[in-house]
Amino acid sequence: MGQTAKKEAAQSSANEFRKFGMKDKLGYMFGDWGNDFFFILVAAFLMVFYTDVYHLNPAVVGGLFFAARLWDAFADVSWGRFIDTRKAGENGKFKPWILRMSFPLVIVGVLMFVHIPGMSNGFYLAYAYVTYILWGTLYSTVNIPYGSMASVITGDPVERTALSSWRTMGGNLAGLIINVVGPMILFVDNKADANRFLLGAIIFGVLALACYMACYKLSVERIVIDETNKPKANFGKTVKGLGKNKPLIVFLILSLLFIICFMLISTVNVYLFKDYFGNAKALSMVGLLQSIAVFVGMPMVRPLVSKFGKKEVAAGGLLLATLVYTVLYFLPNLTATQFIGVLTVGMFGYGFFNLVIWAFVTDVIDYHEYLTGLREDGTVYSIYSMARKIGQAVAGGVGGAAIAAVGYTAGAEKQTSEALQGIHTLGTLVPAIVLGVVFLMIVFLYPLNKQRTAQLATDLAEKRKG
Repeated sequence: MGQTAKKEAAQSSANEFRKFGMKDKLGYMFGDWGNDFFFILVAAFLMVFYTDVYHLNPAVVGGLFFAARLWDAFADVSWGRFIDTRKAGENGKFKPWILRMSFPLVIVGVLMFVHIPGMSNGFYLAYAYVTYILWGTLYSTVNIPYGSMASVITGDPVERTALSSWRTMGGNLAGLIINVVGPMILFVDNKADANRFLLGAIIFGVLALACYMACYKLSVERIVIDETNKPKANFGKTVKGLGKNKPLIVFLILSLLFIICFMLISTVNVYLFKDYFGNAKALSMVGLLQSIAVFVGMPMVRPLVSKFGKKEVAAGGLLLATLVYTVLYFLPNLTATQFIGVLTVGMFGYGFFNLVIWAFVTDVIDYHEYLTGLREDGTVYSIYSMARKIGQAVAGGVGGAAIAAVGYTAGAEKQTSEALQGIHTLGTLVPAIVLGVVFLMIVFLYPLNKQRTAQLATDLAEKRKG
């Protein structure tokens, strides 16, 4: 065993942390549960709040989303580098930031949904810019340390895969509550209600804070690097290593495309059910079935990944989702209930990708260490988060522009048939195309299949000993 490894082992022994177990899984689950109370609320309903309560043009809202997400992307990387330069304290290196920053994050999240009657469009737009960009910046200060924390809770690959699944469960529990209960709270007589949106934001904000506190209390950071033996941060070496990291580059691109698709679906579905099907509350059933699909798939992931590999399981799920959305495009006369029934199969498909995606992140972090000798969890995770934010920026900009382009009129009692048909195309054919591209990329371009991932773990272990 190398000197650094010996000191790390001695450090862990001295700290006498309890063994990794269910408390850590629950704690990590609560972290993403807290994150997604507002993230999913914003992703699914903020656009319709801006268009139907503030009466802002959807293309203008799309421009706001695009600008804010680009800003957030660079905020992620800056915060990731900042976190990597911090030393671990008594309660760890990452989770103290969750405690410190969760309160301002939730407060600003609630302020996003405040509506002051009788103000001008210019006021509403300016208020939206300030509160939304500030919320996104604060989100980075919580999400980056949370995402990086998995690598120091445990060093065991199997246990990290378990954390990935429990994290996904946390996000889906938030999605279940928001997508099922949200439409019941937010809409009155099939219309967005300003007071109800504020009430929903307050309720979800309180729940988010409770989840963040549970994450802080239940999780333990066990891996503490000896700072005296830690290689000095070298930004040039980091950038060079990132440029050579083919798994990371491919993963960033396919993740960007997937998040664009996922966010676009969330945005368009509100208009699809509210206007095309004339039943906004049917979104509750979509949210319920989406969560059920993930809960059903969750116990299947570990044995499937063990047998076939993460790459192979994710690709199979994406192929299924692509086929389902293609079928839905060619069946425009389905009722809302029939549409949801077919859609559930597609949600089950791309749910597999969501269940294993965080385990992909730990693989590319390991590959970065293998290439550079630097363990930079915060930086690499923030690069991944940056790609997601760029995807959200593109989805926000494209989503708003696309809704406007098909002829949607904010505040209109009824939309034109051309606009309704355009909304249907945005909700079916576009996801089919994007998910198909992601499927092809993961099959033909992503190099870490089951065999190469196992070899990477072996090679990295040997390198650490050396």
